[in-house]
Amino acid sequence: MPEKATGSTTTLIIAFVVAQVGAMLGAGSFPALLPGFIELWAISNTDAGWINGVYFAGYLTAVPFLVSLTDRVSPRRIFYLSATVTFLASLGFALLTDGLWTALAFRTLGGIGVAGTYMPGLKLLSDHLEHRFPDYDHSRGVAFYVSGFGLGLALSFFLSGVIAETLNWRWAFGLTALGPLAAIAVLAAVVKRPDPMPGAPPRTHLLDFRPVLKCRQAMAYVLAYTVHNFELFAFRSWAVTFLVFAGGEDFAIAPATIIAGAILFGPAGSVLGNELSRLIGRRYAVTLLMWGSALTAVVLGFLTGQTYALIAAAAVFYCILQVSDSASLTAGTMAAAPEGYRGATMAVHSCIGFMGSFLGPVMFGLILDLADPASGGGTTPESWIWAFAGVGAVVALGPVFLYLLRDKG
Repeated sequence: MPEKATGSTTTLIIAFVVAQVGAMLGAGSFPALLPGFIELWAISNTDAGWINGVYFAGYLTAVPFLVSLTDRVSPRRIFYLSATVTFLASLGFALLTDGLWTALAFRTLGGIGVAGTYMPGLKLLSDHLEHRFPDYDHSRGVAFYVSGFGLGLALSFFLSGVIAETLNWRWAFGLTALGPLAAIAVLAAVVKRPDPMPGAPPRTHLLDFRPVLKCRQAMAYVLAYTVHNFELFAFRSWAVTFLVFAGGEDFAIAPATIIAGAILFGPAGSVLGNELSRLIGRRYAVTLLMWGSALTAVVLGFLTGQTYALIAAAAVFYCILQVSDSASLTAGTMAAAPEGYRGATMAVHSCIGFMGSFLGPVMFGLILDLADPASGGGTTPESWIWAFAGVGAVVALGPVFLYLLRDKG
């Protein structure tokens, strides 16, 4: 039963956002430094895509268990344990990685860690908001929390680039590994109230997702979130490499810094996108934003060969636009969750959704190689045009899912 509102929603949400930023601090280190790794290890674009994508394969392996478990035990325990795993993954990458196979292993471990921090952290925040501030619009809390994912990734890109340039790539991974430990410290210090007790546990077993899969409205947002993630992580994984190809090495601002800045402003787009959903309706807002993003992807590909300043500006705009639907998609899934299955619904949301995160970087690299086989991939404007066109085609499916699986009642 909800209790009388005490404390401040602002303090509570800020604590969770900061914790999410810390948990994500090592997530962008590899894509931020990707051009150097391709040269250092003499790997193909497809290999690089696998190293990027396997992070989300690790996420997918763990998320059904870890997020569903939040319907039965306190999400805080899962968050703390998983943040520790994330710390060990980044530290292990810094100390032990020497090529493709060890990189795959530690990136997989890092993905497992994120599986137990991102959605369990959101579940924990939602539980506290629901019990302490029952009249608060939870979609806004979701929007701000989701922004922490982007803020953490932006900071990860920026710090990794700066540290690698100042010291080396091993120090970049080693120092950003401290972020998950800071996340634990923030929640322990600020969120001192006892966590709300779970309600009556679901009547089905831990991995029985049938009640969620049968919910058309929830699955509409899950599938839209999947193609959103395909686009988001395909671009973020290859953005620095794309700007280097476009001439970024000769520009005053390093490509990694430009992408970090763009990702940093992305959360504002997510919050504004959620406000647009509140204004005109969630499905209509998401449709407008996703189709706009798909069109921008295609345009960005065709800009290849133009001036670098124009390409960089378009990349920044695209980076912000593509996250404008993030909070709306997650809030839509949570709002449609069957009673007693919020954790399970979030598990399905993450598990199926992050299949897109895994496939996006891999497919982008594969298209680059297939479109430019003679030169090893990604060395011609045409190969980038095909890759971005593929991303645009996939993300354009999101509104189609929302329409076909809409609530007809």
